[in-house]
Amino acid sequence: MKLYIPLIIATIALSACQSAPSSNTQQAQLDLIGDWHIEQIGKQPVIDYSPARIRFDLDGRLSGNNSCNNFFGTYQQINSELSLAPAGSTMKACVDALMEQEQRTMQAMAQVLQAKMVKGRLHLLNAQKDTVLILTKKGD
Repeated sequence: MKLYIPLIIATIALSACQSAPSSNTQQAQLDLIGDWHIEQIGKQPVIDYSPARIRFDLDGRLSGNNSCNNFFGTYQQINSELSLAPAGSTMKACVDALMEQEQRTMQAMAQVLQAKMVKGRLHLLNAQKDTVLILTKKGD
């Protein structure tokens, strides 16, 4: 029996070591699924009461409102890497300020290559690691 105790301890220790990488991988994957309000585009906050939002669906679909029009497309996420591919949008006219904000939103979405959480807010980053969009989860 004394010979089996070290073997049992070694087996338990190895099992614990094997489960650690899997939990680290899960932590690296950001939970994007759901509705997010766009709070900031580049260094500018969105216009008060702006409907700007992004929705990430489980199946890789992307949709939302870019301040004036609705858009749709796809996204791909691998851990903190993220790419957004808006494919189309409605074409209604709005006041100039919302139309300008809409253009900035679509330009920023095309630049996104990475995502990270900072104090409960989702920061979408470009190739230079500059924040191009800041989002908050709807209901937060």
